Amino acid sequence: MRVIIAGFGRVGSRTARVLDEEGHEVTVVERVAEKADRADTRGFTVVRGDATNVTVLEEAGLASVDAVAGLTGDPTTNYDVCSATDDYGCRTVMRLSEDVPDEIYEEYEAAVDEVIYPERLGAAGAKTALLGGNFNAIAELTADLQLTTVTVTEEAPVAGRRVNDVEVEGARIYAHGREREPLTIPLPGTEVEAGDRLAVVVEGEQVEAVREALLG
Repeated sequence: MRVIIAGFGRVGSRTARVLDEEGHEVTVVERVAEKADRADTRGFTVVRGDATNVTVLEEAGLASVDAVAGLTGDPTTNYDVCSATDDYGCRTVMRLSEDVPDEIYEEYEAAVDEVIYPERLGAAGAKTALLGGNFNAIAELTADLQLTTVTVTEEAPVAGRRVNDVEVEGARIYAHGREREPLTIPLPGTEVEAGDRLAVVVEGEQVEAVREALLG
């Protein structure tokens, strides 16, 4: 699979490394000289320039790639990167921050194939979104992360709370689904109801403790 990653900061560099280690062809687009030099030193194909410019993306091989990811620290830039690919039919993934207002989130979500919160999951989430895989693929990426799915009961402590207000040590909610609906990345203000399912990424060997914290 051929992928363009815009931004070689913390998230972009780790995502590029994960994809490269799995045999995918990665091209990095970076306008900051220091970051571009670092990507080049690490052996990646690098195009230096502004990834919101379609000409720069075309230089990176936009016409023949399978996916493009805007992984800079600026959601507006990431949105512009994905928008520049509209005529090319490739998969688009953009990084958001958790403080994006709901109405802006909805606009971005409608415009791209996948939005990610790297602060919640990091490069594993970006990699899974780029490849179009299911959530279970995350569990295979690292021995330090496990994925578990729970069904919320009426008595569960998490019932009635908003997704972004749920804090459990060593775990992050990655996906949410109403009863008999598919799991998707939720809006920050989504309220958890009885019967909902939650996909939770757990650090280390804390699955049972996390399940107890969520469900009681």
